[in-house]
This record gives sequence, C-alpha cells and structure tokens, in this order.
Amino acid sequence: MSQIDRDRIFTLLDQFQIELPSWGFADTGTRFGKFVQPAAARSIEEKLADAAQVHAFTGAAPRVAVHALWDFPEGAGHVAGPLQTARKLGVTIGTVNPNYFQDQKYKYGSACSPDPAARDMADKHSLDCIALAKAIGTDAWSLWFADGTNYPGQDDILTRKKRMESALKKWHDATPHGMTMYVEYKPFEPAFYHTDIADWGMAAAFCRKSGPRAKVLVDTGHHLPGANIEHIVAFLIDEGLLGGFHFNDRKYADDDLTIGSIDPYMVFRIFHEIRNAAELHGHDVSKIAYTVDQSHNLKPKIEAMLQTVVHAQELYAKACLVDRKALAVLQGKTDLVGAETLLRDAFYTDIRGVLADWRKRKGIDPDPIAAYRASGYEARVGKERTEKYGTATGGGYA
Repeated sequence: MSQIDRDRIFTLLDQFQIELPSWGFADTGTRFGKFVQPAAARSIEEKLADAAQVHAFTGAAPRVAVHALWDFPEGAGHVAGPLQTARKLGVTIGTVNPNYFQDQKYKYGSACSPDPAARDMADKHSLDCIALAKAIGTDAWSLWFADGTNYPGQDDILTRKKRMESALKKWHDATPHGMTMYVEYKPFEPAFYHTDIADWGMAAAFCRKSGPRAKVLVDTGHHLPGANIEHIVAFLIDEGLLGGFHFNDRKYADDDLTIGSIDPYMVFRIFHEIRNAAELHGHDVSKIAYTVDQSHNLKPKIEAMLQTVVHAQELYAKACLVDRKALAVLQGKTDLVGAETLLRDAFYTDIRGVLADWRKRKGIDPDPIAAYRASGYEARVGKERTEKYGTATGGGYA
C-alpha cells in the first residue's frame, strides 16, 4: 500500500467513531436469567468509566449511548453529575434511549396499545426523554418499540398503525432542530404474530410521515434470515433516510454477538455500500451514527466491546481499500468474476499493521486488548465493586 493510501486510510479512520451502549457494561441476561460478572457496572458513573477504557485503548469510541430509565431514572434534573464524570473521563454522553417495554402497563404495547393509560405513559416518557436529551446536550434520541400482537384478531392492525403515526409525529415535532429521532424496527420478539414496526420499509414510511428529523436506525440483528442488509443500507442512504446503526452480529436472530464474530463479510459489505454512496454517488455519510447494541453474558464486557470496536475499525478500513473506479469499469463490462474478486481482495487484505500504525500515531498501544489486559483494570474494579455491592446474583433480563 502506498503512503498516499495510508494517509487516506488514516484520515478515514480519524472520522470513524463508534458510540458504545451504557447497558453493555452492566449485568444483563436472557429471559431465563443472568450470568453475573464481578466487574459489571451498576451505576451510570461506572458505565461511563468502563466505556472510557474502551475509548482509551482504541481511540475510536468517544460517545456513550444511555438508557433513560436505567441510567437516569430521576430524569433531566439529575444530569450534572454524570456529565461532569464523562468530561473527566474524556467521553461524552450521546444518544438517549427510551424504554417502552419494561413497565407492566406496556403488556399490550406502548404507543400502539389499546389502553389509553399505556399510550399516555409512553407519551409522557417520550417527552421526558426529549427533555433529558436537551439537558445532556446530545444530538439524538433513539426509539425501539416492543409493540405488536401475539394472536390473529388480538387488535386491529390499521388502528395500531395510526396510533404509531400520531405518536411519532407528535414526538418528532417536539424534537428540537439539530436533534435526530431514530426509528428502529424489528421483525419479531417479543411480539410473535405481528410487530408494529416490523421492517425497514415500515420504519421509513413512519419517518417520512413524521418529518425531516426522523431517520431509520438499522440494527444488524433485526432482520429475517437471508435479508440483504447492505441493500437496505444503500437504499436508505439514497432516500436520505438512514440515521445510523445498532451494530451486533447474529447466527439465528437478535443474538447481540460481537461484530464480525459470525459474518465479518456482511459488515464489510455494509461499509462498502456506505463508502460507495459517498465516493461514487456524492452522498454525505458523515452524520451516520455507528452505535453498538450488545449485551454480553459470557465474554468479559469491556474486552467484548474492545473486540467489537477493533473489528469494526478493521472491516471499515478494508472497505475503504476498494478501488471503486476500477470496480465501476468491471461492472460496466459485466465482469462478474473480476468485480467480485476486487471486493474479496480488499476484504482479505491484512489491515492490522495499518491500524497498529494509526494507533501509534495517536499514542495508543497497537494491541488494544493485550494492553487492556495488562492494565489490570478488570481485576481492580471487580474487587472494588464486589466490596461495594456484594456478590451479584442472577435475575431478570436487565
């Protein structure tokens, strides 16, 4: 690789930043229970401290997404302490995530529920989340709904659609200029007959009806088997509707696995389409939000996040290697083998040495996971938190 190429990759890596989820550092589990870890974070301050470790060892994760209910249960009036903590740690608090699924009132849905009290609760919570986002000074809040039905005839699908349209429109209009409202989708779980925002097309339709500050959020785990996610991404970019991502990997459904642990080529292809949209079609992709959405039950939480960030950087850098002009020539000649080979050559390029040099330029250890392990942070905070809280026990999902 020439020096010019390295400089270009370094510049693109400088611009590639990932937002970490606060909930990814806490003890979580499945509907069957939790597997606890001594070093898991309990408070928002501890979550910020753990996220700051990931940023310190990668140089690419300066933002931390927060969960309104779990991280700020007392609302917008209690952000000063966490904001000060974040500044001291060298990170910022990013996207605010509401909770439309945990309260018992949401048994039959939130924004789409036939129960007016549930809809009112979701409405108040949404407006509170906007106030929280304003108090934090962030530029985004991200909505995911568990709304749906389990049985045919349980509720009227079109009535629920209109309820969702009305709610999203109201919340969009309450979202300040300069702040984006991400709308996420999921084909199933916990609703198993129909989900009110079941795919990217429905999310896009709701965003269009809501207004220009509403954008689609693509969770890479939220697709049926065989879905061509990079096609969805390219389509949404061209329509001006792609807001960002929740990155994880999956084998069967929404498995919350580390990026690239199952299908790294898929992640590469997604990044390829983003760079293709920018370099060949002139789309502004600078505002796409790259957020991790993973809750690790088995891997140590900070190491899992380090793995994800490092793998994402590698796959993004590989996608930046693609010679798009040469690819366009091959596509124009319908050279299928040549075009695919060009992509695969970029994917199979060993980019780790370039990333190591990029980290050295920033004063970061070239091997983030080894450096983190050598720091002793995991053992130290595990001991401190066990002494502070006692030994945690398994329980519900979060």
